[in-house]
Amino acid sequence: MFGDISGMMDKLKQAQQKVEETKQRLNTVLIDESGADGKLKITITANRELKSITIDDSLLNDAEELEDYLVLTLNKVLKRAGEINEQEMAVAAKSGMPNIPGMDMFK
Repeated sequence: MFGDISGMMDKLKQAQQKVEETKQRLNTVLIDESGADGKLKITITANRELKSITIDDSLLNDAEELEDYLVLTLNKVLKRAGEINEQEMAVAAKSGMPNIPGMDMFK
């Protein structure tokens, strides 16, 4: 009825391994976002780990302005990282999934 259960289990293990490999690779994918006319630069990984923040001295005079730029720029870069992460993880999960009838979750 379910075919080769052992084969399916092997495929699931391979899928899990592929997902773990993708997570590790995404730690090396850097995403940059700039704000405030290039006076603020934020770099994170595709796994959403903050790597660096560079702030031009001219932004240090106004804490409220700096906070606003940080929030806007962080939200933009986190959104981009999330999109990349989701796409890559979906591909990794789909590539290793066994063909189980009725379980076509990753179209």
